[in-house]
Amino acid sequence: MIAAGGALGACARYGAALAWPTQPGAFGWTTVAVNAVGCAAIGVLMALLAAGHLAHPLARPFLGTGILGGFTTFSTYAVDVEGLLDDGRPLLALAALVLTPTVALAAVWAATAATRRLLRPGQRRR
Repeated sequence: MIAAGGALGACARYGAALAWPTQPGAFGWTTVAVNAVGCAAIGVLMALLAAGHLAHPLARPFLGTGILGGFTTFSTYAVDVEGLLDDGRPLLALAALVLTPTVALAAVWAATAATRRLLRPGQRRR
C-alpha cells in the first residue's frame, strides 16, 4: 500500500514539475509549493487520524507515508539549492535553504490547527 501511494504521490509531484518547470538558475517555487501543499495535507491527515476520523489501519501508511511522502520532496529541494550554488547564486540558494523548511513547517502547523478547530466547532476559540 505504501508503494502504491508513493507512486501516486510521485506522479503528482512530477506533474507539478511539468506544469510549472523551474529554469536553471531560477528559484524553485514549484518545489516550495509542492512541499507546502504536501505538508499542509499531512497536517490535515494527522489531525483527522488523531481525532479518530480515519480509522482504517491503512489510512496513515497509504495516505501519509505513501501519497504525501511521495509527493513532498526533500531531495528536489536539496538539488535546487545545489543548482543555485553551482550557478553562482549563493543568496538565492540561502533563501531557498531557509524558505522551504520554514514554509513547510508553517503549512503543517496552520493546517493542523485549522483542522482541529473545524473538528471542534463548539469549543471556545482562544
